[in-house]
Amino acid sequence: MNGVHDMGGMHGMGPIAREEDEPTFHAPWEARVLALNLAMAAWGKWNIDAGRHQIELIPGDQYLRMSYYEKWLTRLIELIARAGLATPAEIETGHPVPGSGKASPLSAEGLAALLAKGSPATRDVTVAARFEAGDRVRAKNINPVGHTRLPRYARGKLGTVERDHGVHVFPDTRAHLLGDNPQHLYSVRFAARELWGDQASPHDSVYLDLWDDHLEPV
Repeated sequence: MNGVHDMGGMHGMGPIAREEDEPTFHAPWEARVLALNLAMAAWGKWNIDAGRHQIELIPGDQYLRMSYYEKWLTRLIELIARAGLATPAEIETGHPVPGSGKASPLSAEGLAALLAKGSPATRDVTVAARFEAGDRVRAKNINPVGHTRLPRYARGKLGTVERDHGVHVFPDTRAHLLGDNPQHLYSVRFAARELWGDQASPHDSVYLDLWDDHLEPV
């Protein structure tokens, strides 16, 4: 979807402030937010793409003023409520309603195994590839109201397929719990001048990982 979260190629956002020796967490509450996200995701009520889309739904003025883990917390609260894992009253007060049951799909002892297992996006299924290395392609000019991994600055631009990564889940449908829709994922090279115009360096390129449904032949 289009929004302030898709900042690639935007002007006027200012320089990126690089923090030397940046700590993993700037405050203890950030670590707790990460832990809460891991614990609640273990219920399997949503996936990483649905989580990304939920962050995209944060209003632009709020998104721009929030820190990284503030976005994560806001996203988590909405996902929990939508999945029915907690009532609005429980979320507001931080206390369970009287008589509610207790359950957890994840223990502290099981965390290491869960993280080691990960959540691979590859799929071992046979799907025909629409493109191969060396093919000229155009990124589709789309403006969906839902989630997409096709960045706005590349839409309608010409590129060259550099590599086929194999079959992966398609985040644009998976974010809305509409199925994996497995298809080939490619590394596509875009000349900087194709993206940014003649002021860009003729020697620079940008590589984007894009799916079959993001591309059309040239």
